[in-house]
Amino acid sequence: MKDFELPASMDEDQKQTLLAQLENLIEQTYNVEKEYIALTGAYNQLQALVRQIIEALPNALWVLNEDGSVFLQNSEAEGLEGLLERAETHKEESEVAFGERFYLIKSRLTDSKRIVSATDITEQKRKERLASMGQMAAHLAHEIRNPIGSIALLLSTLSKRVVPKNQPIVEEIRSALFRVERIIRTTLMYSKGVHPVKTEISLSQLRIECEAAVESYSYTKEIRFRYDFEPLTLRADAGLLALALQNLLFNAIDAIEEADEEEGEVTVSARAEGEKVRFVIADTGVPLRESARLFEAFHTTKTKGHGLGLVLARQIVEAHGGTIAVSEEPKRFIVTLPLATPLSR
Repeated sequence: MKDFELPASMDEDQKQTLLAQLENLIEQTYNVEKEYIALTGAYNQLQALVRQIIEALPNALWVLNEDGSVFLQNSEAEGLEGLLERAETHKEESEVAFGERFYLIKSRLTDSKRIVSATDITEQKRKERLASMGQMAAHLAHEIRNPIGSIALLLSTLSKRVVPKNQPIVEEIRSALFRVERIIRTTLMYSKGVHPVKTEISLSQLRIECEAAVESYSYTKEIRFRYDFEPLTLRADAGLLALALQNLLFNAIDAIEEADEEEGEVTVSARAEGEKVRFVIADTGVPLRESARLFEAFHTTKTKGHGLGLVLARQIVEAHGGTIAVSEEPKRFIVTLPLATPLSR
């Protein structure tokens, strides 16, 4: 301010007043500059926070300009290139099939921007489809059950009267009937859920049930069955657990039937491991296909089957507090269940 020259016509009081006003103006300018810097910093922080929030969202998000161009998007949206073009953004809600997935699209208009989000609902759609298929299958199973019962009764009468040379035909009908009855039972159990009634059972009892089921199952190749069960007891529902093991056995038989070789082998072992018993079911049939979808209801890669056998097996095992795992090399199913007390050898 010392280098600033005031007009000579101003008296001393006027000069002091003017200088004071100029100093006040400069101070206010500095304050405004400081506030502007502070506001700019706060805005940048807010903008960074908004971006972090957008990035943290589990669904894809776009912010669009009035002309439809992208003003802002998160990384989830960047990974779905092409989805936005197929979305009906003028609607508040819509569903879009994109690739092998389904997305719920929500759109909201705010001032001059439109906010569009895409949520993956593939799993929800799959559950809805399975629920619908389950209801339909259960209804059909109920409708089929009565005539199947009549056929079984007539077959029993026929088997007593048929001539010996036609007995193999009767047995083939019996095997086919056994398969249909199992499908009905499996379907109804899947639709109603698994509710085990546990008692103490021996592994030898399970082995007898499995051997009897295999004898009733229809297959064309020479298959060797090897059972290696330790003398153990479990606290389980004998009928349900036998059904789970039988489903795994039938899966092994079907795998051998689909193989090029004219013979095969199925091995079933049950051994104690600490406080648990470990069942291993292995076969020499075709390799596992689409192993990630083995336990998906109504999905099957076999030429015969209804896609519920493995699903029900897992439900039964889990209802007993156990686990079921799959190994591709070597090919086998591994069932682990809590163990009761061992029987005397």
